[in-house]
Amino acid sequence: MIHLVRILVVEDDAKIASFVTNGLRQSGFAVDSRGDGRAALDLAVCTPYDVLVVDVMLPLLDGLGLVRQLRSQGSRVPVLFLSAKASVDDRIRGLQAGGDDYMTKPFAFSELLARVQALIRRSTQATAEPSRLAVGDLSLDLLTRQARRGDENIELQPREFSLLEYLMRNAGRTVTKTMILEHVWDYSFDPQTNVVDVLVHRLRSKIDPDKTRLHTQRGVGYVLRPA
Repeated sequence: MIHLVRILVVEDDAKIASFVTNGLRQSGFAVDSRGDGRAALDLAVCTPYDVLVVDVMLPLLDGLGLVRQLRSQGSRVPVLFLSAKASVDDRIRGLQAGGDDYMTKPFAFSELLARVQALIRRSTQATAEPSRLAVGDLSLDLLTRQARRGDENIELQPREFSLLEYLMRNAGRTVTKTMILEHVWDYSFDPQTNVVDVLVHRLRSKIDPDKTRLHTQRGVGYVLRPA
């Protein structure tokens, strides 16, 4: 079963937290945010996150303490530290506390996104997850987030990419609107809403203009089959 990549952003500066959280969501990730280390720890121990983006200086429990406690409990979730402290010693302390990467403020979101993707890629490879999906002449590279139909590149928006990934992982099986809402949006909508229909229509126009791959099962849902 597919799940959206889940990221926890732990940052007490509201402006930075909003900047990072919104950017990651627009990039297709499911993102939670907390403003202090104690609340983040409580959430991280009971939620299977794929990456943590953690500010070093936090109220109640600092970022280093947060990650140390997670590591002491056996958590192997990749961690990207954010900090205004840029010295070599500060970076070393972050890595020794259990961090996997360290970025100094201020930073460009494009670099943060690239580092998050690198952490996901390494974690995915370590757990032997497939990095490429194929159904007929459709292929999806999960690392570069590139879709292709034969030799033709297909430009997809993040939500379109998530829908195609879900359909390809369930190729040959009918998925309902409710299943798509739960897996592509990661939270519940009224099943009667037309957001799924709109998204499927957009995706179909890009991957299946001849209507031979993505089929509608009236009253049930959708199924992707090889052309």
